[in-house]
Amino acid sequence: MKQALDGIDLIAREVALFAAVGLLIGGIDDLLVDAIFLVRRAWRGGPARLRLATLPPTTQPGRIVVFVPAWDEAAVIGHMLTAALRRYRHADFAIHVGLYPNDAATISVARTIATHDPRVRLVIGTRPGPTSKADCLNTLWRDLAAGPHMPKAIVFHDAEDLVHAAELTVFDALIERYAVVQIPVLPLVRSGSRLVSGHYVDEFAERHWMLPP
Repeated sequence: MKQALDGIDLIAREVALFAAVGLLIGGIDDLLVDAIFLVRRAWRGGPARLRLATLPPTTQPGRIVVFVPAWDEAAVIGHMLTAALRRYRHADFAIHVGLYPNDAATISVARTIATHDPRVRLVIGTRPGPTSKADCLNTLWRDLAAGPHMPKAIVFHDAEDLVHAAELTVFDALIERYAVVQIPVLPLVRSGSRLVSGHYVDEFAERHWMLPP
């Protein structure tokens, strides 16, 4: 029995040693990337922070279309659309809402907004939901591509997002220089829901980041 236990201890130590070496190599690799970044930053200096006041003007202003896929979003889609229409400071934009034929509640709320503002277009797919966000976005894309004119850029938003008033201006200016433009996404913390809201904030901190141009 003692020999068997000694053998198990030996195997455990070997596995732990192997894992430690792997973690050390991985850590050195990450540290090397950080060191290169710090050296380059110290040598060249950081890029000037781009602000709205220093944003280069667009040379060819164009139409911006916002895609909003929505399934079972009756509780939030009306507030989102109303806020976006009120806040956006851009001369030419439209919001296309992707909907499902078996989601009457969301369709009803979105249709109420669209009836009073032609900048909102409802795109109801043929397949009942829910499917996936990608499938809903594909439905929106096919509807847009079937039209006579393509926009300058397409922006993605979720049905619960609060938009920034100047974001379309930023997209309009920077899309002329870059194939894709991403702006920071900031989570909103609800004091009455620390468990869910706090987890959401942690997810954003880990997954949402932006590279300088």
